[in-house]
Amino acid sequence: MVELSPILQATDLALSFGGTKALRGVSFSVNEGELFAVIGPNGAGKTSIFNCISGVYKPQEGSIVFADQELIGLTPEKIAHLGVSRMFQNIELFDNLTVLDNLMLGRGSHMDYSVLSSFLFTPKVRRQEVENRAVVEDIIDFLDIESYRTFPVGMLPYGVKKRVELGRALAMQPKLLLLDEPVAGMNVEETEDMARFILDVRSEMGISMILVEHDMGLVMDLADRVLVLDFGEQIALGTPEVVQADPNVIRAYLGEEVM
Repeated sequence: MVELSPILQATDLALSFGGTKALRGVSFSVNEGELFAVIGPNGAGKTSIFNCISGVYKPQEGSIVFADQELIGLTPEKIAHLGVSRMFQNIELFDNLTVLDNLMLGRGSHMDYSVLSSFLFTPKVRRQEVENRAVVEDIIDFLDIESYRTFPVGMLPYGVKKRVELGRALAMQPKLLLLDEPVAGMNVEETEDMARFILDVRSEMGISMILVEHDMGLVMDLADRVLVLDFGEQIALGTPEVVQADPNVIRAYLGEEVM
């Protein structure tokens, strides 16, 4: 049996805001190439986990190790440079910029030149611009948004905007991708398209992913393993089949235990 290698290890995470405990002793790992899901009712602590991993929140207790680097205490910028990117639930794009320009902004952490060099458009700048543009063009092709590449994002249909949001996160060429409710607000066709692209990201790019999503059908179809939270506490962790049959999960979602 092949032993899986974790790319991220979270141990005993505790996060409080005043008297409110958002996370209480949560532990989990994400393996290389794995699609790991975090689910739970509203207020369970799902977004808090994402904010801890990306450096927005600093847990009072615990550890988050990513690729042998402790993340707690690092800035979001440093964590992004290490290879963690995030697709936001609320689309974080610039409506007045084109699809191409929004994706190029995702290459910021790969641009190694000064403002003066950029102004002078030195050979180094030109070379990096060509390299970064090539990465972005590949993502445009991968996500099938070629026909929208010169459109301002504000003009796009909602489902396409979500695809561009995914593309911006992929433009960072991450080792770990955080997917924050990627199909929220989508219709059935858009949801199916996004599910296909997420599976393609795993199979063709080999990127490890953590998915937070309320669409249980999507989660159970896509995820390798699922972590279930309720009021900041970890109540189940395992394969979709194991989690769906767990009495604690049934109680958390339905308010009763199925006999």
